[in-house]
Amino acid sequence: DGEVLINELKNGNTETFWNPTSEVRRQRLKRHIVLFEEQTDFESERLWQHVTSAINKGDQHKATQEKFVLEEEQRNAARERRESGTEWKPLLFRHDAGTNEWHYKYEDLRPWDPLNDIAQFEKDGILQTMERHLSTRMSNHKAACINNQITRHKRSAKDCRRRKTSDQPSNHSQNTESSCSTPESVQELSDDDGKYLGFESLCAQCGKEMNHLKEIHSAVLSLQKAQQDIHR
Repeated sequence: DGEVLINELKNGNTETFWNPTSEVRRQRLKRHIVLFEEQTDFESERLWQHVTSAINKGDQHKATQEKFVLEEEQRNAARERRESGTEWKPLLFRHDAGTNEWHYKYEDLRPWDPLNDIAQFEKDGILQTMERHLSTRMSNHKAACINNQITRHKRSAKDCRRRKTSDQPSNHSQNTESSCSTPESVQELSDDDGKYLGFESLCAQCGKEMNHLKEIHSAVLSLQKAQQDIHR
């Protein structure tokens, strides 16, 4: 988020390649980092602190020396493990024998969901995503509403059957259709099942949240289209 210049060595000219405005800087992603004093010895900022300091001071010789110290410590540790027969068990990476490559165990390659994902952060070396779970809450609430209506419907039918068995039907009433019916078993539910089973419409909260999610989804699609146009 800083100014980047191009220096032409042949003629000594300097050209601005990138200089973000204050508005662009305000739009940058928030950076969540672990406090330095809370980091473990092998976290990057602490492990490479002396190398980083030398680079920031422009001391390439010092940076190379500090980097050599770190690499030599790693070589010595590996040598000691071989001599003692200690197996190295990585905590955060797994080895793919087929490609002979190392892969991060907790990689999350799914697309970013602006409706549900709030922020991504690292804790103990593990990348995690903070989520809203709006869709999950919505689905659970909707399912609870439908289940409650199913229960009420079955209870009503049960009471109806109890009333029928308590009555002694006459020969005439045997040929008359009952005003009560036994509900069929319900295996799966869809958005239209409430109407199909004769239930009430979903509660006001369900309808309100559903409309709100639709509006957000529509706005996101509009933004995505604008981004694609900008990239083109």
